Amino acid sequence: MFNVMLFGIVSLLTDISSEMVYPLLPIFLSTALGASPAIIGIIEGIAESLASLLKVFSGYLADKTQKKKELTITGYSGSLLGKLILVLAGSWGGVLFSRIIDRFGKGIRTAPRDALIADSTQKSTRGHAFGLHRAMDTMGAVIGVIIAYILIRGNITDFKRIFWFSTIPALLGIIALLFVKRPSRDKSVKKEFSFAWSKLDTKLKQFLVLAFIFALGNSSNQFLLLRASKLGLSTPNVLLLYLAFNISYALVSLPAGKLSDLIGRKRVLVTGYFIYAAVYFGFARVTHTSSLWLLFIVYGLYSAFTDGVEKALLSDIAPSALRGTVIGMHAALVGVALLPASFIAGILWDKFGAQAPFYFGAGMGLLAVIGLLFIFKDKKTGSK
Repeated sequence: MFNVMLFGIVSLLTDISSEMVYPLLPIFLSTALGASPAIIGIIEGIAESLASLLKVFSGYLADKTQKKKELTITGYSGSLLGKLILVLAGSWGGVLFSRIIDRFGKGIRTAPRDALIADSTQKSTRGHAFGLHRAMDTMGAVIGVIIAYILIRGNITDFKRIFWFSTIPALLGIIALLFVKRPSRDKSVKKEFSFAWSKLDTKLKQFLVLAFIFALGNSSNQFLLLRASKLGLSTPNVLLLYLAFNISYALVSLPAGKLSDLIGRKRVLVTGYFIYAAVYFGFARVTHTSSLWLLFIVYGLYSAFTDGVEKALLSDIAPSALRGTVIGMHAALVGVALLPASFIAGILWDKFGAQAPFYFGAGMGLLAVIGLLFIFKDKKTGSK
């Protein structure tokens, strides 16, 4: 578990950096740069989708060359560069460029890093490992939001000063990454391998398709923050809402991962998708800011029940020599879907009101529940 802990530290530091910035972006874009909800959706959609094209490529390259650590370092370095570019951004176009570079870094590092975590663990404890990693990652988000909140409350209203501060933990994360050990399992995997969609497990292919369909209704979390802001919450209180989400996410990620080891991945994932549908329906119906606290806390449960568990499920089903490729393919499909998802959400918001994108997301969440139950109905896969 040494690598898992070390990756957790790296992700904690990197998320401190990212979450000092992320919850402020929709406010920065809308107030300082005059961007509309549709523009915010386009920025997030383009950045995530373009970066996602790299995820399957980097996963494939990691499996083929066994340079997983090197690719991971390169990816985290890209995120640092993105923060530096954000400091210089003077228009929403500059923010878009910053987000593309930042997400490209995530696209390069995600699959190789997750493959290293899978290679460093056994199937019986894989849910625990990914849950621990997600918990530490999200605890970094908690700390990052707290720092941003303290700076805002300390009358530091210049967002770019906060963007500058965010580069420090990002650099420390890259330094910590240098101490990751290459799992001995990597050395036994042949570099010559073949990949063909037709040869993948049927349930794996169905799950990847389902993940893509669900992602079409899962727009950027920035729409949740924008919803809170439009209901009248101040910037510091929006940060506190996002903090509540991350605390919930961090506290439940490890128990959810361990639970999937005990009762099966499918049951935990079904619960997570159902929670998503319920929360998005709540965001569509909410009229009072007091209700937002409960919604953001419960939304953290959705993330905890799905994020790490999905990766554990993919690692279980995928051939060991293709874990990086499959994890990268999943991340790519989800990320590519974010462009139309965020664009659709922005258009629905502009044309039909703030409730529309959340009704749409709730419907896609219920569709994911039904799809998952159908795919794993024989209980042979996705179970304990």
